[in-house]
Amino acid sequence: MRELEISDRRIADDTEAYVIAEIGHNHEGSLEKAEELFRLAAAAGASAAKLQKRDNKVLFTREMYNQPYTGRNSYGATYGAHREFLEFGRDEYLHLAKLAQELGIDFFSTAFDMPSVDFLMEIDLPAIKIASADLTNTPLLAYAAKTGKALVVSTGGGTMDEVRRAVDTILPINDRLALLQCTAVYPAGAEDLHLSVIETYRREFPDVVVGFSGHDLGNEGSCLAYAVGARVIEKHFTLDQTRPGSDHHFSLDPPLLADLTASLERTRRTLGSPEKMCSEREAPAVRKMGKKLVAVRDLPAGHTVTAEDVIARSPGDGMKPYRLDEVLGRTLREPLPADGAFAPELLDRADTAAGVGRAG
Repeated sequence: MRELEISDRRIADDTEAYVIAEIGHNHEGSLEKAEELFRLAAAAGASAAKLQKRDNKVLFTREMYNQPYTGRNSYGATYGAHREFLEFGRDEYLHLAKLAQELGIDFFSTAFDMPSVDFLMEIDLPAIKIASADLTNTPLLAYAAKTGKALVVSTGGGTMDEVRRAVDTILPINDRLALLQCTAVYPAGAEDLHLSVIETYRREFPDVVVGFSGHDLGNEGSCLAYAVGARVIEKHFTLDQTRPGSDHHFSLDPPLLADLTASLERTRRTLGSPEKMCSEREAPAVRKMGKKLVAVRDLPAGHTVTAEDVIARSPGDGMKPYRLDEVLGRTLREPLPADGAFAPELLDRADTAAGVGRAG
């Protein structure tokens, strides 16, 4: 069965969306801002708040780490200094893990390298996210899979062969996997989202929970994603979309996140049950507007019913018109007035009635 548990939250085709508020580094290196983002994410109805974890000196070449990095989005003179300024350590993670528990929201993080996987394991977070950039990093995928934690893997920029390779790397080690359709465009337009890939993933990987990591503006794409089978929805989250930084401008602010969770719940209710039925709420309208089989005119007892004797009229609280063949050719046990409703207990078979008459 297509199912995944993160903490005590079950994620499956018959559940509501598991909504991840991707904070990333939108806390701008401030624990106070991170706390506020956690509280607002929980208040908005998110299932989880997520950060990003990097061991920057392991992750980047010396040249990239030491390259000058200036401009509106910079928090340091070099790219390495910028990244280190934004990085939380053990104390911050433990503090936020405790806060998340108090708020009733899950907390986990993206691991960009193997030391970061080890770090997250020490904190004992309930899941590990793998970014789109590491879809082809099979050593990291296998290393993260061996932790036994739930893995949430984004697939932006990947080919189907690369997605298959990633899944084939993870599943023999760890079957706790959610696979997210994603587009590595920031922000992504409607034409970039390719939400039909969600259906492809569901067919190709029948035991894997499928989701959507959206860099699009607004919430329409996420609701459409849920409608075609995504059950994990990840959106970037910020206090202020106008703040400097590479992610703020396409992130949801608190009102938009609250609208997302409410819209996803409405989407779930709107999709409803796959079983076609007449619901209790429909029954009054069906009775009022539907039709039943009634007599065109007064009919005496013993009369053999013909097509000229029967008409379908509202309300629909009797024999449905599709049961006409059960009425034609049968005889009435008692008189039936015009507009009187035909019913099985009023009818005998024509040959039975004739036989009874002869015997008498």
